[in-house]
Amino acid sequence: MSPPSKLERVSKRKIQKRRHKKTDNRTTKNTHNGGGAPTEPIPVNEADFSLSLSNHVISTFAKDKNLVISPLSIRVLLGLVAAGSNGPTRDQLLGFLKSDTVEELNSFSSNLVTHVFADGEPLGGPRLSIANGVWIDRSLRLKPSFEEIVHSSYMAASDHVDFRTKADKVRKKVNAWAEKETNGLIKDLLPPGSVDYMTRLIVANAVYFKGAWLDKFDTSHTKDDKFFLLDGSTVKVPFMTDRRMQYVRAFDGFKVLRLPYKQGKDKRKFSMYFFLPDAKDGLPALLERAGSESGFIESHLPEYKVSVRRFRIPKFKIGFEFEASRILAGLGVVLPFRMGGLTEMVDSDIDGKELYVSGIFQKAFVEVNEQGTEAAAASALRMMGGCMRNSVKIIEYVDFVADHPFMFVIREDVSGVVLFVGQLLNPTC
Repeated sequence: MSPPSKLERVSKRKIQKRRHKKTDNRTTKNTHNGGGAPTEPIPVNEADFSLSLSNHVISTFAKDKNLVISPLSIRVLLGLVAAGSNGPTRDQLLGFLKSDTVEELNSFSSNLVTHVFADGEPLGGPRLSIANGVWIDRSLRLKPSFEEIVHSSYMAASDHVDFRTKADKVRKKVNAWAEKETNGLIKDLLPPGSVDYMTRLIVANAVYFKGAWLDKFDTSHTKDDKFFLLDGSTVKVPFMTDRRMQYVRAFDGFKVLRLPYKQGKDKRKFSMYFFLPDAKDGLPALLERAGSESGFIESHLPEYKVSVRRFRIPKFKIGFEFEASRILAGLGVVLPFRMGGLTEMVDSDIDGKELYVSGIFQKAFVEVNEQGTEAAAASALRMMGGCMRNSVKIIEYVDFVADHPFMFVIREDVSGVVLFVGQLLNPTC
């Protein structure tokens, strides 16, 4: 077995050390074994950002595909880019992320690492992790101010590598890191050819979640039944069912189900939400509404349990990958992909002015079964140097039969942080 890289050796040591570090005259609570709610407020627009970005990814890449993504992972990467940018580029990123300052983004990321994503498994809750890594060409050096942000706010470890002569080896190294941090679920994050001798910097983020349902489904009750596709045809798929009361709420045109995960001995509460349109072909309209209506998730949360008559949820697995620069450019984020704005990253005026983002890659995976949910996502940002409330139906009993396309969200309910967003069009694909 090969010895661990500098990134692997340094990462855990720095994270553990910095979780006790005093910041702004207060001590950040170490929640690696304790978890808890964030000490700083989560941006109120975080869920809106997640739904809006997801809707654009669907309309661009997945109109007819199953999808799962982690907008949170991309938000973290863009926050780190903003910290290393200046002038109009920084302003454009702050505007897109709806943040007033880079410090606000740094605080958000720090809270994610130390609080929201503190591993809950030792306390009987979900297994979680979020990891950040930076790979920089050995000819460059990070600016001390940016390096401090990388280590203190993003809890990332940095590693000097040889892009000029060993680009593909570095690509495989990043991929191995992402696979390790997502418990083997995300493989080959960076595709062949995505890293070459012109690459100067790679920033990557990995998110992992595995939670058991608070009330697990009985596998002996799982039965095959019809699932209706958007084109009107049907497929036979295994459906989970349960006779207990459920968190369900009916709205005009759709219903929402909340399935809570087993909670650990801390304040965090994780749940999976299923947004099911009444019409079998109603998902596109529901996605459009969710992506454009401010506060959509908060306004459509089931608050109490109700009796259900017919209750069925399909088992499914989804893997999805995409390159995000096209999406971001369509949303007005163009300056990071041009030279001149990323001047606060490396300690060289010439190299800083020539740095630009050449690609943002993400792979994500989710599996839902009788036991619970396992989900992961990894994103990598490659930089180069070169030239260039609503009407609610009050009902005593409700059916929730997810036998046609729906949207789902995995969320931490205390902070409101959205970890994953997805759509299921066909459980057999």
